[in-house]
Amino acid sequence: GPREGRVGDGAAALRLLIAGDSSAAGVGVAHQDAALAGHLTRELHRHTGAAVHWSLHARSGCTTQRVHELLRAAALASADVALLVTGVNDVIEQVPVQRAVRQRAALADWLLGDGLAGHVVFAPLPPLHRFPALPEPLRRVMGDDARRHDEAMARWAATQSRVTHAHVDVDLDASAMAADGFHPGEPVYRCCGSAFAEHIATRVWPTLQEKRR
Repeated sequence: GPREGRVGDGAAALRLLIAGDSSAAGVGVAHQDAALAGHLTRELHRHTGAAVHWSLHARSGCTTQRVHELLRAAALASADVALLVTGVNDVIEQVPVQRAVRQRAALADWLLGDGLAGHVVFAPLPPLHRFPALPEPLRRVMGDDARRHDEAMARWAATQSRVTHAHVDVDLDASAMAADGFHPGEPVYRCCGSAFAEHIATRVWPTLQEKRR
């Protein structure tokens, strides 16, 4: 179910929505402190000095379309930034690339148009070709699909004024992953949380602050 919390004090407040699939939910670690939400919100507070009020709506197995349905069914408060972690299940369920991009666009347009987010950040798809749990040739095939999905999403996001596509350079050797070899372990969540926090703090937060003045 949904979770929420607050990290730090500050003269400014940053309201953050995190939504998506199992990686947003924190599958692979025992507590949210060790998951994406924990690392991201602590790093965001450190970078911005703002009090970070966060809410998490995520469920394992969600495609982009199902993330949209999950959020529409939730009573969402307005957020400054929405971080959407979605795409792996689009690849697994063989959603065509352009359809997946249209579904991401529909989700972002709804969040922005209804005032539920001031800016939408899409997390990149992970390099599935390096997932230890996937056997060859499936690993290579899914990796190629994930790359195509991610490149198409990045091209689309580059045309939008209030949507960005984050970049993460993460090492996915077996020691960084959860025991199942498919979900992130704490090292991956820490790396992604740090990268997303830097992206939001440098590329998104200053613009939102400017609009508030």
